[in-house]
Formats: sequence, structure tokens, C-alpha cells
Amino acid sequence: MDVIGRFCKIYTDICQISPDDLEHIYADDILFIDPITTHHGIDEVKRYFSNLLTQAESCKFDIADIFTCSPNGSKEHPSSHSKVTHIANWSMTLTLKDSDKQITLDGTTQLGVSDDSIIYHKDYYDLGEMVYEHVPILGFVVKKIKGKLAK
Repeated sequence: MDVIGRFCKIYTDICQISPDDLEHIYADDILFIDPITTHHGIDEVKRYFSNLLTQAESCKFDIADIFTCSPNGSKEHPSSHSKVTHIANWSMTLTLKDSDKQITLDGTTQLGVSDDSIIYHKDYYDLGEMVYEHVPILGFVVKKIKGKLAK
């Protein structure tokens, strides 16, 4: 199984893995970026996932599509030597511990693969949908603003 196959398997439900399993898909010098923060190196990524695993009951990704980018068409990321080689579209369902509420959101991930390891991972998703809309007062305000902008 290649690294993209292993990536899809691990992200089926990341609460069913150990942070050490991430070494099977990510390179030691992985650059991992999401709307919350940036992590440099496998040790930082493993700490990030360890924290997530303590808070989440379940975190499942339904990966709808993975597209391979042509080497000539991809652009270098300014802070890495990697090129985006794959783009994954997904839907995530997250259930936090001590909560029966599920958070579902869609997103996209850019991946850079080299030597059967992921060296670059950047997530794109609506942070408001994931976090801010679930904070009682702030959520009400964000939803009102979105409603007014949609008119």
C-alpha cells in the first residue's frame, strides 16, 4: 500500500490510531499546517494528535476524492521545498468527549509526497464552522453574521 492509501486508512478514524502510527505516513521533517496552527517535524505533529486524542471521542474523515497534481502544474509552497502532489477533498465528523454533539464540516488537504512519505500537509476548512459556531454566545453572533452576509 502506498503512502496515499496509508493516509486514507489512518484518517478513517484517527481516534483508533496511536500518534506513533503517524510515522507510517509522515516524514521526519513534515510541515503540517491547518487553520489553527503550524507544526514542523513529526514530533510536533505527534504531540498535536496526542492532544486531539485526549479530547475527541471520534474523529472520522470521509475522503471523497484524491486528485494527483501534475508535477509541472503544481506550485512550490513558499516555506517548503515540497511541491503539492495530491489534493484530497473530505468531510469530517468529530465527536468530543463529554459531548453528544457532532461537528461535521467539509475541507480540502494539500499533500506533498516524496519517497513514499508525506512531507507537506496543509488543511483548508472553515474554522468558524468547526469551533466558533459551537461557543454559546460567539456561535450565535457568527451565525447571525453569516445569515446577514448570505442575503
